[in-house]
Amino acid sequence: MPDPALFTAETVATMAGPDGGYGLVRQAGIAVRGGRIDWVGPMAECPAEFARAPRTDFGARLVTPALVDCHTHIVHGGNRAREFEMRLEGASYADIARAGGGIAATVAATRAADEAALLEAALARADALIAEGVAVIEVKSGYGLDIETELKMLRVAREIGEMRPVRVVTSFLGAHAVPAGQDADAYVAQVCLPALDAAHAEGLVDAVDGFCEGIAFSPTQIARVFDRAAALGLPVKLHAEQLSHLGGAALAAERGALSADHLEYATDADAAAMAAAGTVAVLLPGAFYTLREGQAPPVAAFRAAGVPIAVATDWNPGSSPMGSLLLAMNMACALFRLTPAEALAGTTRNAARALGLDDCGVIAPGMRADLAVWDVADPAELSYRIGGNPLHARIFGGRA
Repeated sequence: MPDPALFTAETVATMAGPDGGYGLVRQAGIAVRGGRIDWVGPMAECPAEFARAPRTDFGARLVTPALVDCHTHIVHGGNRAREFEMRLEGASYADIARAGGGIAATVAATRAADEAALLEAALARADALIAEGVAVIEVKSGYGLDIETELKMLRVAREIGEMRPVRVVTSFLGAHAVPAGQDADAYVAQVCLPALDAAHAEGLVDAVDGFCEGIAFSPTQIARVFDRAAALGLPVKLHAEQLSHLGGAALAAERGALSADHLEYATDADAAAMAAAGTVAVLLPGAFYTLREGQAPPVAAFRAAGVPIAVATDWNPGSSPMGSLLLAMNMACALFRLTPAEALAGTTRNAARALGLDDCGVIAPGMRADLAVWDVADPAELSYRIGGNPLHARIFGGRA
């Protein structure tokens, strides 16, 4: 059995408290063995076998679970900064589309880039998240819209996890947009489902996602994708109710989805259905901010129904070019009125749940020793600050 190591700090936020709060432990210790947590608690109660272990003392700092970014699109080619500029100059969505912009521009750039170029860019984005204490990154496909490029994106996503000390969870998002000039039903049958089969056969898929919206796919079309996911034994999640109420959240709940994401137009009935299904509500304030949306997700309804709430960056080149999960936490508080405790739970235990992970997101015996050490005294500071990065150290699998 590996020898234990001991980490000590003035404050540990375990995020495992029964009241859903921080689960604070003062003058705390965390014993780690073989990359897993053996014990956590006040040092006054430390078992003798751990009290004698080699110790790293983080002093007056705060230790939390390492963060989890449960919704990103960090594998893509190009950027859409010019579109941002065009919108500020008064261009409409239609104007931008006619100029070759929108998702079509990212699809073209992603198809044109080889795996090496996509990987180089994606690693830089992953590094930015790692530098903020992130230990798990979900990465979606969806900018290929053909079989070859969807597979290319997922291979690059897997490579990120091989080249950096971070866990990568992949989501197949072939049902992201309908390519120009194609019929949506035909695209699902001829491209999306065969691409999913091929990606699964190659071991590239951890979950299946879709975009259920008037500008993308209907609930009936998404249901066909989810049927194939079920046949392959893959969990599902869904971009739902972002721009209108189309029934995506209800479909996600009906299919036992890990999460439904965005949710600006979700209803009380959607919240009740998601709670019954155990589906996590993933809030994406970066897209809400960038698109200057006017309707916020129904956070009060999620609270009342007992829906777990997660927060993520949605890092993508169009609607959420935001590379900071700490900023997403601040924005979730400022724009959606989450509490700082809810925001931290949303980027730790609930974000892990949104990915179907049960071995991270809290500091408790048996969990992975993925920890973030912060130069702050109060966990609320992680959501309070706008800009800046108070990370002191990140521990991944028990190693700094």
